[in-house]
Amino acid sequence: MEKKVNNIKELAEKLELSPTTVSRVLNGKSKKFRISQKTSRKVLDGARKYHYSPNRIARGLKLEKTETIGLIIPDIANPYFGSIAKTIEVEARNSGYSIILCDSLDDEITEAELLQLMAGRKVDGIIIAPTGKNSNHVTEIQQQGIPVMVIDRYLPGTNLPFVTTDNYLGGLLATQYFIDMGHRNIACIQGINGISANTDRVNGYRAALQKHGIPANESLVLGTDFGEKNGYIQTKKLLTLPEYPTAIFALSNLISLGTLRALKEAGLSVPDDISIVSFDEQPYSAFLTCPMTTVEQPREEIGKLAFLNLLEMINKESRKKTENLVLKPRLIIRESVKNKKI
Repeated sequence: MEKKVNNIKELAEKLELSPTTVSRVLNGKSKKFRISQKTSRKVLDGARKYHYSPNRIARGLKLEKTETIGLIIPDIANPYFGSIAKTIEVEARNSGYSIILCDSLDDEITEAELLQLMAGRKVDGIIIAPTGKNSNHVTEIQQQGIPVMVIDRYLPGTNLPFVTTDNYLGGLLATQYFIDMGHRNIACIQGINGISANTDRVNGYRAALQKHGIPANESLVLGTDFGEKNGYIQTKKLLTLPEYPTAIFALSNLISLGTLRALKEAGLSVPDDISIVSFDEQPYSAFLTCPMTTVEQPREEIGKLAFLNLLEMINKESRKKTENLVLKPRLIIRESVKNKKI
């Protein structure tokens, strides 16, 4: 059994490498500093051979940092948030950071408790997709001196920096496409009423109708959350109307899945009986029985920019106020919308 080494300098001497190279590999910065796979493997194998692991607690005390960030999202099971979380984790690891990932379950009280948990763990910063309208529990964390970055939405009336999609434009593009294809009786199944992402998408929907002189029927705007069950229940309600809509705009990928389930149970087909556009592109969107037209959000860009901006805030590298970033969505046209003009 090889004798245990006690510090990076001793390990570097054993491996005939510089302490800087060994430190960078052990802190997950090989890619950032372009250290070869061969060298990285040599360091990792050597650390195991000589029973060495960095004392991150001691390092954190010395630097007054824990090199961890908190990430709170509303629904880990939602592929949209899962994709963003994956990007953030990779970016964090490449910068020598670990993440503590938590699911708020779309519940404000749980979210507030998780924020306090993060503060107690002395994380260096927090990335959060807020689940409700109340911002007090988020701003309180910011006031404690912990950098906070908001993703996917924003909190009106606060100075919390955010990275999000132009949800208004997304709502406008989807509804405009329905209208261009000859639809006028268009329903909108929304998510949580009152949060910025939902409000902006619904406003984009309404603006497109108004632009073309189509009366807004408020009975066609319904829904309570971004989940599949909501999509299923609201679609069932729409099908009880004397004249049900020819098109449904689902404000999330999970809502659209619930809509598809309800239509299948009713013996209706997409797009022959009812057309659908879904907010959020997913890997499966193109492979459904009827490939789905979607509003794609730049998920990887949201995750990457959120982490890099948070890192600037943690390291105080930027003297100017962190810019709020609103990224453009893209309409991906497939086969789920019937052309009624033909």
